[in-house]
Amino acid sequence: MVIDDKSALLTRGDLVVTGRLVDASNATLFGVVTHGEESMNCIYKPIAGERPLWDFPDGALAHREYAAYLLSDRLGFNLVPLTILRDGPYGIGMVQEWIDIDESIDLSLFFSSNDPSLRSMAIFDAIINNTDRKIGHLLPTASGHLYGCDHGVTFHAQDKLRTVLWQWSGDALSDDELSMLRGALVKLDEEIDLSLYLTHAEREALLMRVQRLITTAVMPVPNPDWPAVPWPAF
Repeated sequence: MVIDDKSALLTRGDLVVTGRLVDASNATLFGVVTHGEESMNCIYKPIAGERPLWDFPDGALAHREYAAYLLSDRLGFNLVPLTILRDGPYGIGMVQEWIDIDESIDLSLFFSSNDPSLRSMAIFDAIINNTDRKIGHLLPTASGHLYGCDHGVTFHAQDKLRTVLWQWSGDALSDDELSMLRGALVKLDEEIDLSLYLTHAEREALLMRVQRLITTAVMPVPNPDWPAVPWPAF
């Protein structure tokens, strides 16, 4: 059988763990998926390796990672690397395409720039209620595309947006951005089913966040009752 696309390779290929990212608080494993002569580097986060979080008692971090990918893909953001849920050497978990970043880009300068892809990331994070958008979670590639990783602590029903991307705080949303958000409401209602990955309260809060962005028509602003920037920021 020939596997002719990355999604099929990531889903059906033999997954072998070759290393571990030791700085991660949950089990984050580096691996390779192989089928015949085809192979792809990946990140594998088994649910069995997740540490319980008092403020995210429901569901699994891997499910949130996958839900973030589904929204990124189906709403047209294209900011989250290809992500699937599958079995692996340590059980069911999230498996995500490994992204090689452009090492010539200084992330400590890039994150605070006015790059349009960063603005898209800021809107995406507001939608998914990302509580941990660190500088090191930004993955600019040599082709000029920006990806983001580590979306396990997202979609909380309470407002907990915490990010390093505040340079557009309070700025007006463009007509194109508002049009995208209106379309997102329709897709979330009619096309995108997240019921296997998020609780009912989390799904309702997701819709409310999108509607709030449309109603206020401005980029998100920090919550005075919640730390605005993750620690450490990198």
